[in-house]
Amino acid sequence: MSNSSKTGQLVQFTEQLLFGYRKVVLVVFAVISILMAWFAVQLRPDASFAKMVPANHPYIANYLKYQNELRPLGNVLRIAVHNKQGSIYNKEFLETLHQITDEVFYIPGVDRGNLASIWTPNVMWRQVTEDGLRMGPVIGQGFEGTPAQIEEVKKNVEQSGRIGSFVGNDARSAVILAPLLEVNPETGEKLDYADLSRRLEEQVRNKYENQNISIHITGFAKIVGDLIEGTQAIVGFFAITFVLTVALLLAYSWCWKSTLVTVFCCLLAVLWHLGLVSLLGIGLDPYSILVPFLTFAIGVSHAIQNVRTMASARHFGASKIAAAKVTFSLLFIPGSVALLADAVGFSTLLVIDIGVIRELAVSASIGVAVIICTKMFLLPVLMSYVDVTPTGLRRVALVEQGRHRVAGWLSRLTEKRIALYVVAAAAVVLALGLWRASFIQIGDLDKGAPELRADSRYNQDVAFLVDNYSTSSDVFVVMVQTPEGECGAYPVAAAVEHFQWQMENLPGVESSISLFTVMKQIIAGFNGGNPKWMAISRDRYISNSAHKNIPTSLYNAKCSMTPVILFLSDHKAQTLQRVMEQTEAFAQAHNSDKMKFLLAAGNSGIQGATNVVVQDSLRIMLLLVYCMVGALVWWEFKSFRVMLCIMVPLFITEVLCKVVMVQLGLGIKVATLPVIALGVGIGVDYGIYIYSRLECFLAQGFSFKEAYFETLRSTGVAVALTAVTLALGVATWVFSAIQFQADMGLLLTFMFLWNMVGAVVLIPALVRVFAYGPVKKRFGPSVGEL
Repeated sequence: MSNSSKTGQLVQFTEQLLFGYRKVVLVVFAVISILMAWFAVQLRPDASFAKMVPANHPYIANYLKYQNELRPLGNVLRIAVHNKQGSIYNKEFLETLHQITDEVFYIPGVDRGNLASIWTPNVMWRQVTEDGLRMGPVIGQGFEGTPAQIEEVKKNVEQSGRIGSFVGNDARSAVILAPLLEVNPETGEKLDYADLSRRLEEQVRNKYENQNISIHITGFAKIVGDLIEGTQAIVGFFAITFVLTVALLLAYSWCWKSTLVTVFCCLLAVLWHLGLVSLLGIGLDPYSILVPFLTFAIGVSHAIQNVRTMASARHFGASKIAAAKVTFSLLFIPGSVALLADAVGFSTLLVIDIGVIRELAVSASIGVAVIICTKMFLLPVLMSYVDVTPTGLRRVALVEQGRHRVAGWLSRLTEKRIALYVVAAAAVVLALGLWRASFIQIGDLDKGAPELRADSRYNQDVAFLVDNYSTSSDVFVVMVQTPEGECGAYPVAAAVEHFQWQMENLPGVESSISLFTVMKQIIAGFNGGNPKWMAISRDRYISNSAHKNIPTSLYNAKCSMTPVILFLSDHKAQTLQRVMEQTEAFAQAHNSDKMKFLLAAGNSGIQGATNVVVQDSLRIMLLLVYCMVGALVWWEFKSFRVMLCIMVPLFITEVLCKVVMVQLGLGIKVATLPVIALGVGIGVDYGIYIYSRLECFLAQGFSFKEAYFETLRSTGVAVALTAVTLALGVATWVFSAIQFQADMGLLLTFMFLWNMVGAVVLIPALVRVFAYGPVKKRFGPSVGEL
């Protein structure tokens, strides 16, 4: 028995089962929908630091090994309190700073033991005197704000060496550093970033900011909090998308019944999707919250084919149940293959070892699965009950009587001479696109937080800190691992000092600090402040004596690890690449059993690891998506040449998408990498629908040109509307306050529309040039004479 006959039997059996038990089908869908609604209402926002980073990458593994020791260098908030009226050295400002420090101290999630500001005892001053080294907290006990005490605070700040880190270079602002705990040790609950961000705004910014004081807050947690806040507008975008989609469907079908049923089935798919995601324990983060948009848009775009086919069958005299059966039979296989291609495109994102992307892949695949259920099975059954309105039938009659000038013009693409011109033009576009796309970079290309708008409050706060402080907020940490008790040994000190010298001479590295940076200062202090003594010592007694006075943030309790902190000018892709390459080369040359340089911690170190994972995953993901989608297309049409003709436009669109990214100054990163897989997986739908209809007309004996004309006349408008519907589903993201959502919306809109153009224009030309012989042989001589 041939594959085609087996497929036909499967379609026939499914049709009989579906329409033979229509009421049972409706009851089953109703029961499942009630259950899914119950689970959906339990869905909650979920964002965490661990999900945003590649947890299995060696850099992150090294960081997690020393996470407790490095907490002040990891997930940290920097809160700058700025005196608009003058210096920080006045009673009112210092009291305000004290109150804000106390306020932050009691915010849930803050690591209170490592909280630091000039008001906390862990920020100290040092002074070399005739009697030796003296030290103490910058602001001591009993501070009442007298002029003498304020002058003493000013002197202590200068002696602490904290100007540019805890106090602004112009002495008009001071910083509070608040490390965060990912898990609350008292309750065991994960850090609630939305609640943390809300408390920072309510208890710090809104409470203390006035005409004299401004508050500036930066850090990973604030980025996530602002992202979660920005996603609240997503409900409004969904409402706009819904209204536009309904209007588009009505304008296309002239049938309110078909529109109502289609929208109902697609909303039901969204409900099922949210319910299943909740059932699997996956929450909504700023990335996965976009998936319901795609679920709705994909569902509507595929259902358009059902609306068109049902109305056409009714126009030609079929009863409503017969028309529903015809619609199901014609679209079950191509529609299922197209949706499976969508799921395949989403599933390839699983190769990216980053939690939020993997959850996005699972969530999107679930969305496609429920679309298959609602669109393929529920929609035809509902249509068999509600029928098509007389207005909708009049619309079909007008379309059938039309002259279809556009379809006639496009059908000329099947003529060999024109097809050759089109293919040649596509080759030129591809060549130019590959050249321009070669300039694309991995990672962020802008300063600040590229996930947010350039003019967002967060990026304004970042700009304030960059302008007023010497220590950058872009920190790259290298961990030097030693045997226990040996972190301050001379061989380690010599290697670290050499490493710091190399890195400080590297473009993009502004400064560095380590255990030995402070140790040299203390040794000099023990010797009257003579700069000749500001050097590491081979004498263990001298180094051990100095070691006792060094902050414990620069080594761990067992003295088996000491961090080297590099302050970078930015976290752009090129900067991180230079730093990582130089560090890895140094580590390869100097690592031994006694000492190992391990990468990497700090926000820039984690970003560097993320860039590596994205770069390594890109080629694998693209290879998988093209191979798996191509295999589905080959299985559907049983022709390798036809498969290539359908896949080539997708590749051209992918290349052009990278060109658009280069022109917009976007790199390939966590936010943009999924766009490529989504564009290819969803973009193949157009080719599948077009070529499946083309085959039907070829099998009826039409010539190639006539068959393509009939294809465009019968389904061309539906394919174009499919693209527009998909584009509408994501185009509203462009107006999001979240930059990466706007970038994804723009790129997906481009890919959805351009894939449609490629399918309509390029597929017939490619088939005519490269696959016409096998097509002619398959369908017999009657197809071929143009």
